[in-house]
Amino acid sequence: MTDYRKVNNIVGWSVFAIATAVYILTLEPTASFWDAGEFIACSYKLLVPHPPGAPFYLLMGRLFSMFASDVTQVAWWVNLLSALCSSFTVLFLFWTITILASRLLVKEGAVPSTGNLLLIMGSGVVGALAYTFSDSAWFSAVEAEVYAMSSFFTAIVFWAILRWEAKVGEAHSDKWLVLIAYLVGLSIGAHLLNLVTIPALGFIYYFRLYKPSLWGGLAAFAISAVIVVAILWGIIPGLPSVAGAFEVFFVNSLGLPFSSGIIVFLILFIGAIIYGLRYSIRHNNRVLNTALLSLIFVLIGYSSYMMIPIRSSYDPTIDENDPDDIVTFVSYLKREQYGDRPLLYGPHLYASPIGQEEGAPRYIKGEDRYISTGNKIEPVYDDADKMLLPRIYSDAPGHVEAYKKWVDLREGQAPSFGQNISFLLNYQLGHMYWRYFLWNFAGRESDVQNAGVLWFGSESIDTPVRVEESKARNSFYLLPLLIGILGLIYQVRKHERDALVIGLLFFFTGIAIALYLNQPPTEPRERDYTFAGSFYAFSIWIGLGVMGMADLLGKVLKSTMARAAVATMICLAVPGIMAAEGWDDHDRSDRYQSVDSAKNLLDSCAPNAILFTNGDNDTFPLWYAQEVEGYRTDVRVAVLSYLNTDWYIEQMKRQSYLSDPWPLSLGNEAYRQGTNDFLPYVEAPQVKAGIDLDQYIGLIKQRHPALQVQYGPGTTLLTMPTHNFFLNIDKEKIKQMGFVADDYEDQIADRMQWTITKSLLEKKHLVILDLLATNNWERPIYFSTTVNSADFIGLSDYFQLEGLAYRVVPVKGGGEGDPGIVNKEVMYENMMKDFVFRNFDNPDIFYDENYYRFSANARDKFAILAAAYLKDGNEARARELVEYCFKVLPLETVPFDYYTPQFIPIYAALGETEKAKQLMEIMAQGSVEALDYYFAKGSLFDQEIQVNMVILQQLIGAAEDLGMPERSTQLQQQFMQYLQRMRR
Repeated sequence: MTDYRKVNNIVGWSVFAIATAVYILTLEPTASFWDAGEFIACSYKLLVPHPPGAPFYLLMGRLFSMFASDVTQVAWWVNLLSALCSSFTVLFLFWTITILASRLLVKEGAVPSTGNLLLIMGSGVVGALAYTFSDSAWFSAVEAEVYAMSSFFTAIVFWAILRWEAKVGEAHSDKWLVLIAYLVGLSIGAHLLNLVTIPALGFIYYFRLYKPSLWGGLAAFAISAVIVVAILWGIIPGLPSVAGAFEVFFVNSLGLPFSSGIIVFLILFIGAIIYGLRYSIRHNNRVLNTALLSLIFVLIGYSSYMMIPIRSSYDPTIDENDPDDIVTFVSYLKREQYGDRPLLYGPHLYASPIGQEEGAPRYIKGEDRYISTGNKIEPVYDDADKMLLPRIYSDAPGHVEAYKKWVDLREGQAPSFGQNISFLLNYQLGHMYWRYFLWNFAGRESDVQNAGVLWFGSESIDTPVRVEESKARNSFYLLPLLIGILGLIYQVRKHERDALVIGLLFFFTGIAIALYLNQPPTEPRERDYTFAGSFYAFSIWIGLGVMGMADLLGKVLKSTMARAAVATMICLAVPGIMAAEGWDDHDRSDRYQSVDSAKNLLDSCAPNAILFTNGDNDTFPLWYAQEVEGYRTDVRVAVLSYLNTDWYIEQMKRQSYLSDPWPLSLGNEAYRQGTNDFLPYVEAPQVKAGIDLDQYIGLIKQRHPALQVQYGPGTTLLTMPTHNFFLNIDKEKIKQMGFVADDYEDQIADRMQWTITKSLLEKKHLVILDLLATNNWERPIYFSTTVNSADFIGLSDYFQLEGLAYRVVPVKGGGEGDPGIVNKEVMYENMMKDFVFRNFDNPDIFYDENYYRFSANARDKFAILAAAYLKDGNEARARELVEYCFKVLPLETVPFDYYTPQFIPIYAALGETEKAKQLMEIMAQGSVEALDYYFAKGSLFDQEIQVNMVILQQLIGAAEDLGMPERSTQLQQQFMQYLQRMRR
């Protein structure tokens, strides 16, 4: 047995070394898109990220960041945390497989033969390496995200329960259960996904200590579910909620100082636990004692969450939700800002509220007591509008039409239970789980959103060159899937109980999560990383598939050693193919463009600017650049969606590095939660033609009766009395400040006039108006060019393009379709001298569609600037811009996009007719191929269809302008054919 342990450890650590090397070689050197920029920034300075936070992850990230030699290396080191978490996941997966495999071949306490030892090790190596190279695990392993750490906790907890199982009956064996409890507590500080492993752990406990029966199994399942619920709702938000109720009562009702209620609660809670421990020891109740110790260690692990209110109390630069007191901390834990989704019973998407009821009270911390901001309002629905298992529930914009792609919905008619089940099976399980599962173990068509499974044999089907040559197009020839199924069958035949346990792990980390998430019909990105635990479980079966293969070979190979060697060699092809296919699209070692694009956006802004941004990919790389690398900290980045909250507006009023506080005239009380959350349009005839912005903000400040309207019983709202606003301008001051483009100085307006077409103003729009009225042009105000135009609130006519951002200026824009005006010289300096596009011209680097969105945006700005110079007759500058654009963003590595047709008339105007024709033909061929492909795929690819339809439509006019009427007619005919197909 000693030799077995030695071999098991040596081989296990060798697999760990392979996984670590792979992940380090393919590690992203900087912050990737989505949450990584935020997590790196928050790790580096222990800031407060979006709810519900990941404090243990941040503490570990901070530790890793301290190894960086300079700030540009911080991201690599924090990314390394994910790489090591993933390789340790692989290590514990290997040891888990070898434990399960040895049970199938070796009697307890016996020494395995050499052949069986080889087979056991081969199973562990194949399964562990298959997970190493699986798409979802590899993706999470090379960037700063919490999912790699979450997978690590899943792996070590499952391994630990198997170790406990082997030690039952020995002295102190329950220490393994206490260790598991501690690990579960720690995992809460990374992600809650680890909790769904508890049912599988519960059945291992049950099978080891009790004689299995139907009712016993049901009891084990029920107790496991109770434990999950107790942690998920009882401990995580429950204990702080009770502490918050104590705190509000002791402060507001008894007049005691802040924190007195929390202290009383802690004394009572700790006293109860001590009493329980003493009772269990006195009565020799081992089960109670172990349960209480486990609870204590869950809480010890969970205590990493104390970092959140502690750091928030110091008002850091990133302080989402500002959870520095118990009431805001509870809201942070409950993720209240994201709303709720019905799970078992609730309204359908066409349900209309018949009333509303008051929920729990809301408080904010005042000077000497907690101030009520009103109760949470809950809509009330008629029982006829509710149904069991509501899957079709969201009436958000775009969701209704998306639902119709999956089920035959009729406008205004409640979906049937059958339609709910159909949507569950086809979308929530089929599209959002099984598709991801098959990506990992069968193949993936491409990196395009909603890309399907690449089945073996489908590679020969005609596909566009862009899809065919995509590095993300991977075919595994079904081998991982087939070997995994073989392993499942083999385990079911040889050891049903273990197969049931792995099946529970597979179910609860995959299908059960899909059921719980109740996902809407559209997502901003793919969500496969959520189910990595399920893919981990299937990798166990891939490992056991080696034993299944050896069993099949027993008919032709009698030697155990030979069977083991041949089966291992055959099955090693599985991770080998997965590595070969996946390397090029998972290798991020030379990707920098996410941070480069952030710096380019910051460099589009003048000093001390205020920059409004859109969402995650627009903002988190900016946070990374400023917080970690200290880049352009004079620019105040403001996320528009966050500006609907009082805590974020208050943060904008603070100094942040080199950025001064915002000049707002409305006080905190005007932006408090529950106040001015929205201002409905209620026309006031006396100002129908327009209202002075300064006057309007003044009326808001006074809560003037002229703006008030009754909205329900006892509720008064301020209103937007007109769609038309104006702001008087001091022209001489503007000229002296010199921020208007020289070409337009004579067009500076005496008065800005614009129209807000919205039916209501959200709080974020009120903030923009307040800032515009109060700022007096002292600080530059910019909108990122990726911001939703609805949030421009009519100001787009007064935009001045200076790079990747629009600056608000008192000059009304030019002709139809123009983005306000273009400050050519400033924009030229920014784009040609300051902007960086590292490695976008390297064909060996894989860029997914997130990167292409930003490259497309940059191409658009090059085209706009070149066209502006052409309009002024400066062909030299226009030519320089076009040549530089296609040098740093060549078509060979950055495929054509929605904006590329703009270059065709520019080439023609520069006398480059052949280049114009060549570009047109490249795009025409590519768009036709794409349309044929995506029409065949169906309505999931509406966006790709619409984009290519617009491109084809632009090429019709381009061909006509190039003197190619026949080609124009041909393109027109193709366009009309596709249009008919789209209508059908």
